[in-house]
Amino acid sequence: MKLKKRIFILPGLMILIALIVFLSFIKKIENFADQDIKLNQEVIFTVPAGSGRAGLEALLIQHKLIEDNQLLPWLFRWKPELAKFKAGTYRLQKGMSLKSVLQLFASGKETQFSIRFVEGSRLSDWSKIVQNAPHLKHDMESKTPQELRQALGMNEGEPLEGWFYPDTYLYTAGTSDVELLKRAYNKMKTVVDQEWENREKDLPYKNAYEMLIMASIIEKETAIESERTKVASVFVNRLRLKMRLQTDPTVIYGLGDKYTGTIFRSNLHTLTPYNTYMIDGLPPTPIAMPGLASIKAAAHPAVTKYLYFVANGDGGHTFTTNLVEHNKAVSLYRQRLKQSK
Repeated sequence: MKLKKRIFILPGLMILIALIVFLSFIKKIENFADQDIKLNQEVIFTVPAGSGRAGLEALLIQHKLIEDNQLLPWLFRWKPELAKFKAGTYRLQKGMSLKSVLQLFASGKETQFSIRFVEGSRLSDWSKIVQNAPHLKHDMESKTPQELRQALGMNEGEPLEGWFYPDTYLYTAGTSDVELLKRAYNKMKTVVDQEWENREKDLPYKNAYEMLIMASIIEKETAIESERTKVASVFVNRLRLKMRLQTDPTVIYGLGDKYTGTIFRSNLHTLTPYNTYMIDGLPPTPIAMPGLASIKAAAHPAVTKYLYFVANGDGGHTFTTNLVEHNKAVSLYRQRLKQSK
């Protein structure tokens, strides 16, 4: 009888030992999953398309996020849901556990980058910003203006300047810069169409495009919210009276690279399509990308008799209805400039 007891006890003991070893190994795997990845600061990590389990493990080891201890394949077997990772670019932060990293990869929630285009900037400014944007696919510089128009869905020969809505845009790694421009173009088109539909009656614009041109001039003339509709009223009043707009920002735009920071008297007498001291009406295209406030001001100018305005030395402008008062305001501004030197 004693012999039989020993025979039955031995298999039970072996099962118990095997269970302890198994649970101990599982605990080791879970501790491995719960440990923090080796990061001192935030990093951007890309899981390439077609990466298998071995490929991901190699990348994690290569970037020294984990050690080569051969536990990752066992973790994938124990937690198969962690092995369903998706290709993409992810933001990894200090303090993340390996498990949370793998869950992030499995979620497919790629990190988003942001790019900011400010009001009053030009297409040339946008091109520089796009070129320096991280993780963006650069297709724009290889396209001719016509090819870019086609990619954006614009009409043949339609000027690009002014047609992109200034805003902050989010994108994931590998997004094309042309796709960003298309989003900005569609947004501007929607805003302009809406404001044109709801504009004040009897404005001296032939179409929505002329309203956009006006908005770009307003954008470059003032950054003060409360002044935009007044600036708009000056230009609208001038258009109605067949007066030239005589606005410096259009002259500067027409000078292009020749502008060095100062407008000389000779510049005002040099004919370009944008010299509103010499041409009648609006310039042929916008001179910048206007923001919503300037577009609204162009569509809803204040009702005034103002025909002139000049800087007042305090960051704003003095608005006047006649040339005599305007000249006084100019003289006062010049006096303030001398006193401030």
